[in-house]
Amino acid sequence: MPELSRRSALTAAAVLATSAGTLSAVAPASAAGHHDSPGTFDEVYKGRRIQGRPATGSGHHAHHGAGYAVFVDGVELHVMRNADGSWISVVSHYDPVATPRAAARAAVDELQGAPLLPFPAN
Repeated sequence: MPELSRRSALTAAAVLATSAGTLSAVAPASAAGHHDSPGTFDEVYKGRRIQGRPATGSGHHAHHGAGYAVFVDGVELHVMRNADGSWISVVSHYDPVATPRAAARAAVDELQGAPLLPFPAN
């Protein structure tokens, strides 16, 4: 068996440390049962009406498994649930948040008063 070099040992230690950190960060979301659908909301946030509710039917939401519909001023905001239980939207794709309500609020913040345009789903 070949001897373990210093570089191999450091690489293995870094991989193990990264894996341990990733698992502990994901564990709380998994333990919380992230497959449960969030509740309904309907509020005015910064002058914009945001709504969210469990989606029904077999449309685009069922394809992504989200099963949840979010609207900003009556226009659908495409949201998707990540494997770790966080949510992203088409407007704030690189800034995951904890709930669909937070995704709607982040979209309103990002839009800065601009209207949300419908997202064409294939």
